[in-house]
Amino acid sequence: MSIDFELDDSGIATITINRPERRNAMDAEHYAALSDAWVRVRDEPEIRCAIITGAGDISFTAGADLKSLIGRPNELWQFFLTQKGQILNRGLEVWKPVIAAVNGFCIGGGTTLLLATDIRIAVPHAKFGVAEVKRGVIAANGGTQRILRQMPYPIAMEMLLTGDPIDAQQAERWGLINKIVPQSELMPTARAYAKRISANAPLAVQAAKELAMRSRDASLSDGLRFEQLFSRILQASEDVKEGTAAFAEKRQPHFHGR
Repeated sequence: MSIDFELDDSGIATITINRPERRNAMDAEHYAALSDAWVRVRDEPEIRCAIITGAGDISFTAGADLKSLIGRPNELWQFFLTQKGQILNRGLEVWKPVIAAVNGFCIGGGTTLLLATDIRIAVPHAKFGVAEVKRGVIAANGGTQRILRQMPYPIAMEMLLTGDPIDAQQAERWGLINKIVPQSELMPTARAYAKRISANAPLAVQAAKELAMRSRDASLSDGLRFEQLFSRILQASEDVKEGTAAFAEKRQPHFHGR
């Protein structure tokens, strides 16, 4: 039982929620380990892209292990520790791209985690849902906040209010995931995406993600001004010089994130 973390030579980190006997549901200890993994992705400059998946072929993650968390003593003062144990879907700012490789059921916290990723690949038997209302709680950690931004209003509200899941074909139709692939092709497909991303200039990739995400809460005029600012900053980077030289010399660029 663990949160496994692997980093390859291409700068691709793979995070695996490894608790298949509990459908990869997470208790407090697993959430803490997952928080540590996300902080590594955010802070280590050699990491250019991350893949999140679950162990086995049944479940991506069922999210919170309600048996261990519901009713757990929680002092009111802890409510204000908003940065303690931060995770991706709860608000940790990670500007490096995150790819979800959904290997099975993606229910509850699995879907709220999915909503915080950037590119999503799933197997044909995957199921998606925010079933928290069936248990007397809400789809927290961004579930109620992101789903309406990413799916059509009536579909999102149907999922939130009924708690009923949708299948992979429906998820693809409504834009919740990018594509469906056979189980044997799931990780190769996710890694192929990650390699294409990690081959690009890492500073530009992170700037593009941050600008795109912040645009949802900014006016168009503010967003355009932020673009100008980021472009001016990036023009002074070594990566821009390398990209320009590689284009002129008709070769592949070698970016270093500087």
